[in-house]
Amino acid sequence: MDNKELFLALKLLEEEKGISVDTMIAQIKRAIVVACKNNFDGNDEVDIDMDPEHDIFKVNLKMTVVEEVLDPSYEISLEKAKKIDKNAVVDAKVGVPLDPKTLGRIAVQTARSVIRQGIRDGEKGQMFAEFQSRQHEVVSAKVERIDPVSGAATIMIGKAETVLPKSEQVGHSDLKEGDHIKVYILDVKNTEKGPRAILSRTHPDFVKRLFESEVPEIYDGNVLIKSISREAGSRTKLAVFSPVKGVDAVGSCIGTKGVRVNAIVEELGGEKIDIILWSEDPVKFISAALSPATVKSVQLANDGTKFCRVTVPDNQLSLAIGNKGQNARLAARLTGWKIDIRPQSGFYGEEDTDERFKPVEAKEEAPETEEAPAEELTAEEVTEVPVEEAKAEEITESPAEELTAEEITEAPAEEATAEEITEVPAEEFTAEADDTEEAPDESDDDSDDEDTEFFDDDEEYVSEDDDEDNTDM
Repeated sequence: MDNKELFLALKLLEEEKGISVDTMIAQIKRAIVVACKNNFDGNDEVDIDMDPEHDIFKVNLKMTVVEEVLDPSYEISLEKAKKIDKNAVVDAKVGVPLDPKTLGRIAVQTARSVIRQGIRDGEKGQMFAEFQSRQHEVVSAKVERIDPVSGAATIMIGKAETVLPKSEQVGHSDLKEGDHIKVYILDVKNTEKGPRAILSRTHPDFVKRLFESEVPEIYDGNVLIKSISREAGSRTKLAVFSPVKGVDAVGSCIGTKGVRVNAIVEELGGEKIDIILWSEDPVKFISAALSPATVKSVQLANDGTKFCRVTVPDNQLSLAIGNKGQNARLAARLTGWKIDIRPQSGFYGEEDTDERFKPVEAKEEAPETEEAPAEELTAEEVTEVPVEEAKAEEITESPAEELTAEEITEAPAEEATAEEITEVPAEEFTAEADDTEEAPDESDDDSDDEDTEFFDDDEEYVSEDDDEDNTDM
């Protein structure tokens, strides 16, 4: 193989493997240095000149000029040095031309191994650079083969080969060789065996990237995806918001007749997608997150924690909770709130003892509104009219109250009443009881027992002695 054929082979290798010619030339130079070191007892002072444009490939081994050669691997006689360089002198360095074909079988095999290893390293570096440049992106891949035991799919991303585990094949459970699928590059790691790309089709960001590719408004920034929660293969909830006035965020994601969202659902293998409008108000956001259920009320905890109580109609309790609690779980992840869902009629026999949902403002403001007016009124009454003077005026004007005051000062009210009933004449008792009206005449209803007391349905309490006095009056 002449120099022209060598550089042509390097160009073909670049097109096939994606490894540049410069990288391959560097590996060839390294291989020649190793071969010379092994063939000339460790002498690695080699000058290598490779020029692909002019098809130049020269190798010169540096040796010291001496009069008598003791070590042929490092020394050259003055006579031979003169043939290479007429200006050569003793103790000078001369580059001795080498033909790689004359290095020997072992040296050539060593060089071949170094070149192959260089090619593999170049491929790994190329793969790592390609994966790293597309990290956290959705890429198209082609299925090369399927492992019949584990079900893992070996796929090609560009010119790089990687593996998609069976657990990440949501939406494409029946992959076949030659199928084209979309995968999400979650992470890239450079291991001892080469770069390893961690692929996923179950990650929530996979759905997010699909919407970015399908909805131009999201790609342009007119619609923002605020949060997303997903249970792969079953259901996804997406909260969107538009900072641009007049842009319908939800309608943009759905598309005309659902064409945009249907394309994503088809890629996910029929996974259900709920698109809701994001709101800064947690009450509105939580109510929308529990769709398709209708929410009657949302009560936030008063202790500042992200805990809320949601009330739904009795006939929609199971819809709000979802199959095995799926709808409630997704809503909680989407909003970041812990959600307690209750029916409108409440649970039978349950008493609400949670202090977090009891009103606090009414308890704090009530004492302030009651005490302040009371103090003002007391101050005005004290400054304008003393309470004792007002009572004195009332006592002087009403004689009935004067008698009451005298009775209080002379004897206890209960004793005075008892004495009046037993000892006071009937005339005085009747005068005190009623000053304006006369007692009715009841002389015809005398009973045999003079001391017997009785009650009429429409008359006051009287005794027989009082009755006789009334008749005399």
